[in-house]
Amino acid sequence: MRKFVYLFTSVLLLLLCTIAYFIIQGNYFEKKTAIPVDEALETKIENVLNHMTLDEKIGQMCQITLDALMQKKEGSDELDTPYRLNPALVDTVLVKYKIGSILNTAANRAQSLEFWNKTIRTLEQKALATTGIPLLYGVDAIHGVTYTSGGTLFPQQIAMAATFNEGLVKEAASITAYETRASHIPWNFSPILDLGRDPRWSRMWETYGEDVFLASSMGEACVKGYQGDDPNHIGQYKVAACLKHYMGYSVPRTGLDRTPAYIPQRLLREKYFAPFKRALEGGALSVMVNSSMVNEISVHSSKALLCQWLKTDLQWDGMVVTDWGDIENLHSRDRVAVDYYAAIQNSINAGVDMSMVPFDWHFCSKLKELVIARKVEIARINDAVRRILRLKYRLGLFDQKNNLKTYPDFGSKEHAQVALTAAEEAITLLKNEKEILPISKTSKVLITGPNANSIRTLNGGWSYSWQGEKADLLGSEFHTIVEAFESSMGKNRVTYIPSVEYKMDGKYDEEKPARYERLLSAAKSVDYIILCLGENSYCETPGNLFDMNISKQQNQLAEVLKKSGKPIILVLNEGRPRIVSSMEPYMNAVIQCYLPGNYGGDALANIVLGKTNPSGKLPYTYPRFPSVFYTYDYKPCEWATLMEKDSLVHNNPIQWPFGYGLSYTKFTYSNLAIRIIDQQGIEKKQTSFSSDNKIVVYLTVKNTGTRFGKESILLYTSDDYASISPDVKRLKAFKKIPLNPGEQKRVRLEFPANSLAFIQAKDQWVLEEGSFTLQVGELSAKIVCSSSRLWTTPNQN
Repeated sequence: MRKFVYLFTSVLLLLLCTIAYFIIQGNYFEKKTAIPVDEALETKIENVLNHMTLDEKIGQMCQITLDALMQKKEGSDELDTPYRLNPALVDTVLVKYKIGSILNTAANRAQSLEFWNKTIRTLEQKALATTGIPLLYGVDAIHGVTYTSGGTLFPQQIAMAATFNEGLVKEAASITAYETRASHIPWNFSPILDLGRDPRWSRMWETYGEDVFLASSMGEACVKGYQGDDPNHIGQYKVAACLKHYMGYSVPRTGLDRTPAYIPQRLLREKYFAPFKRALEGGALSVMVNSSMVNEISVHSSKALLCQWLKTDLQWDGMVVTDWGDIENLHSRDRVAVDYYAAIQNSINAGVDMSMVPFDWHFCSKLKELVIARKVEIARINDAVRRILRLKYRLGLFDQKNNLKTYPDFGSKEHAQVALTAAEEAITLLKNEKEILPISKTSKVLITGPNANSIRTLNGGWSYSWQGEKADLLGSEFHTIVEAFESSMGKNRVTYIPSVEYKMDGKYDEEKPARYERLLSAAKSVDYIILCLGENSYCETPGNLFDMNISKQQNQLAEVLKKSGKPIILVLNEGRPRIVSSMEPYMNAVIQCYLPGNYGGDALANIVLGKTNPSGKLPYTYPRFPSVFYTYDYKPCEWATLMEKDSLVHNNPIQWPFGYGLSYTKFTYSNLAIRIIDQQGIEKKQTSFSSDNKIVVYLTVKNTGTRFGKESILLYTSDDYASISPDVKRLKAFKKIPLNPGEQKRVRLEFPANSLAFIQAKDQWVLEEGSFTLQVGELSAKIVCSSSRLWTTPNQN
């Protein structure tokens, strides 16, 4: 008995000491639920769940693509026209297998509002009549209402990042939600919160760029725009966000889509997880899983990433959905499951809630067999279904009536104006030799290049169709670059000769044989040449590339134009930064358009002609060479090694740095001041801080030029010395402000001190005692952390 008492006392003492340690060191009990619990909602969920059969539960966990339900031409896999549902297939999917979610468009093309409302209403009525549970429809509306004709398309995410304008991102997302919900679709597979840190990757344009803070800020703003401010009650003009692709998807070692990434655990937590964490704590309701592998583990089978990091550590009660056919990939591609049954078992047990099959409804039968065999526990099924029902309740699908008449602003002029403003604020001026821009409307211009006369190239992928190849047909009412200049200057002042053209019915990188013979004679009669180069539209694996250089024919086109002796304005219209270092020296101006959307041609013309002052800044580091890729937050030794051997004047591996962008006016920064906000919220004039403080930076920004302009103020921090070699700098705050000529504003930037922490080891965050450098433009100042602090929990900041 004495031994038992001694043992019990020892164990209790150890437990109390452990709890005390976590309270003191790790804020263990300060973890917050990502989304507040709604007890009334939870009661409704349990009432529905308790009356569901196993078949109904499993059906909720399966998602089928719309094409699987459509009427096909006799003896063909091609859809019959007019596009319509096949009643027998609808009965199979919704009545027999009781499937609870449908995704995607029909025939890989945008459809009308009437089609969407009729089709989805029919499916909803069938689902409700069968199970009493509403259908959940999802679609990729990643830069506007992608698959509904007549809607508004905005710049792609990489361009929205270049605006450095969170308010504009939120407004565009809100409009996208409105127009998507008008299509009777309540769930959007967006935003992408992968970091665009490898310019080879075919989906870089879908990201918010290379920086973790920028991606986190824009991602949270986008989620708020989609969902509103109350994640438990999504209104009829809002949609549920789906963060993708959780996580590490964007930096494959090969640079090729859906291939493995190798990311140190520290960086996985510190950089790649951070945008997802912030968006989830901001209320994001669902997550889509990385299609590939991270550190040799298929993410669809990683219980650590799907359950521990995501659901447990964040106390997140949202839903996890697979990407297209990725459960089967565990067997057929990754070979970590001996058959399809094992693949289903692995992924569901790892934490997948809904499976995007997308054609194989027999998934349901196989999962049922696994449950009966106790290879998947009913508790795991119930957990998944709770999460699915919770999303449907939060969207109001059980009681919300969606009426087309309540969406009068669909595709409105007001929405179009926001899209035009976004394109204008995104477009980035990278070179303006001797201030050649803006040019006069009375000038004469020669416009040439493969990107000069195409709506497809302005939009990129996920535009009216998956690869964007239908955009020239379905977006023909919008202005191409040539048409925008003709509209602004008059057709008599614009000469268009394509010279190099894409092979629109081929692969994205295929071009027709070039024809240069008319160029030089045409150039004689113009004042300027506008050279429109870049890429055709692509998406995902079809957009893989093996050479970062811009195409051979496009380079040759630039060489031919050089001989004209006329000023050349290079316009880049591309999803990722292609190498232009050989032609850049003889370009008089360089403009990066990214993928600016349907109003990109108009926005470009407004900027070139001086109606609008450019204000975009690069959201990534533009490489100079095809084999050396930097991000702005590199380690000190990376640059030091280069400097020891070569002069950066001649061997700088960067074409243009992250955050770079010119204006037609001048902005000056002055009067930098530092303040510290203590735990009581009192702002103090000091430079010493502790982990629970906030750092505030004040500065004066003045427009010293002669034009109205908008300026993005970027605040960076540098850890002067650390126990692990620190990044040379990190973005910690930014703000975009408008200024008239001669006007100045006092700008306030703030960030929490604990955001200066980094992962030391074993998922432990540390903020170390020592000095930090703050930098805004050419201004800098020192601040000092007075004491170190260690967080033992992985989600401190």
